[in-house]
Amino acid sequence: MEPRNAIRFYLNDNLVELSDVEPDRTLLDFLRIDRSLTGTKEGCAEGDCGACSVIVARKMDENLDIRTANACIIMPAMLDGTYVVTVEHLKGKDGGLHPVQQAMVDYHGSQCGFCTPGFVMSLYALWLAQPSPSVPAVEKALQGNLCRCTGYAPIIRAAQAVTDYGDVIDDALNTERAEILAKLAALGDGRRVVVRGARGETIIPADVDDLAAVLDERPEATVIAGATDVGLWVTKFMREIAPVVTIGHLMRDITVADGRIEIGAGVSYSRAFATMAEHIPPMGELIDRIGGEQVRNMGTIGGNIANGSPIGDTPPPLIALGASITLRKGSARRVVQLEDYFIDYGKQDRAKGEFVEAISVPVPGKNDIFAIHKVTKRRDEDITATLGAFCISLDGGTVTDARIAYGGMAATPKRARAVEAALIGQPWTMETVEAAMERFEEDYAPLSDWRASAQYRMLAAKNLLMRVYRESGGERARIVRHEEARGSAMPEGLQ
Repeated sequence: MEPRNAIRFYLNDNLVELSDVEPDRTLLDFLRIDRSLTGTKEGCAEGDCGACSVIVARKMDENLDIRTANACIIMPAMLDGTYVVTVEHLKGKDGGLHPVQQAMVDYHGSQCGFCTPGFVMSLYALWLAQPSPSVPAVEKALQGNLCRCTGYAPIIRAAQAVTDYGDVIDDALNTERAEILAKLAALGDGRRVVVRGARGETIIPADVDDLAAVLDERPEATVIAGATDVGLWVTKFMREIAPVVTIGHLMRDITVADGRIEIGAGVSYSRAFATMAEHIPPMGELIDRIGGEQVRNMGTIGGNIANGSPIGDTPPPLIALGASITLRKGSARRVVQLEDYFIDYGKQDRAKGEFVEAISVPVPGKNDIFAIHKVTKRRDEDITATLGAFCISLDGGTVTDARIAYGGMAATPKRARAVEAALIGQPWTMETVEAAMERFEEDYAPLSDWRASAQYRMLAAKNLLMRVYRESGGERARIVRHEEARGSAMPEGLQ
């Protein structure tokens, strides 16, 4: 089948066909410069502030999967076969302000107004999913939107009042859903897409087999899943990225079987959340702290692994769990333990033209202590200074196995093998943990940077192990035994 030479998607219900788009052209520039849709703002140009938020809807089976995204770091080629909505398209049932917009007006949710369109789009997506959201749900939806004027209290009040201004069933993305799904189905022709601009070529593979063939042909290509890293290469570092291969539409399955979670490399954080939160709750808590909602909607677990960053959030816990990855080149596949994939800074066990296809994650056993702790300057939407992941197996109070991995402590995500050795075979006690803390310098020699000093990282890493011990009940059990021996009650703060 001959390749198609145009990217096709719907923008505010109008079909867009692009045959000469540049590989590093952002959606934000396309909207503002080419289509004069200036409600979508540029604030940070790195996916942090949310002023550029738009909605991207994809056909998932027979449903419409509606997500927010940062237009400043994604490229039009990533939108092939989707339905994109900007703030200009919103309107109420009578043609006036949309319920979200009217609530923002009435509850004084806007001051200077620069960030307001982005907030409106994030609240719109939330309203479609949860017409009567709780305060925590609103806060989660707005993690990726920053406001420097009003504070967030009036915006939260507006979010909870939207349904007072209209029924979500009457919104266009619901009343026209069948029509939108039919339009998107008609765009899915199963063909490879190849478009060329002055600065190079963009390829959208038809399927995973086609991806393998493309990378065999063009092993030097920049592979883009969610663009949460590559987008910054373009907007901050002005890097040449052509040729580009976009894969965010591929490898999106996640299943649970035989005590393992099988994750396609193209599964986004948002798509993984429910499964991970159900079967490995600390992973769900971690996902909630990766970027904002827009980043989680686009960023992928496979991409977080493939780029090899020493401060990627998912590799340390996946290493602690004993995860493996499937690497593919052409028709050949090989399985590698995730901890062995990372060789050195910027170097991974991946050949030219080889790509991460899937991740296999064991679910912890009922006698395992599994914990993840991420240290950042602010709680939400911040890059890790250090992150510790711990999987401790106990039998009768004795540590039978320990897998501990950290990010931000070395040139790669790395096991704490000396610390593990100090724990295995020992009783799970304060004395054992304190002895193991003395072994950290054998495993790590962290660097100082603007996120944290080497000394801080080392102290924090040690203290995270102590935290795991205390939160596991070890300290509580010790105090209970001590107080029972004295015949007095347990201190109030530990009840």
